[in-house]
Amino acid sequence: MAEKVHEFANKTAGSDGTAYVVRAFAEKRGHVWIGWLEFRPAKGEGPTLRTAEETSQPNKEAVEYWATGLEPVYLEGALQRARK
Repeated sequence: MAEKVHEFANKTAGSDGTAYVVRAFAEKRGHVWIGWLEFRPAKGEGPTLRTAEETSQPNKEAVEYWATGLEPVYLEGALQRARK
């Protein structure tokens, strides 16, 4: 079952100007934990977008640590990947 491990304080804007609340999730798969990002429109209009697997780590805490180190430019790229 997926668990939210981090919610970013700042919103990420798409190329169309839509602002997104970004959250990182983790889920155990076999012996590792995978992480991905979800982008939810801040105004609640439109679908929530999700990336494919962005990382795999040995435990949930490592996925959380990974997420806390992501810079805004990474989130912008991840939003583009989620739109595909």
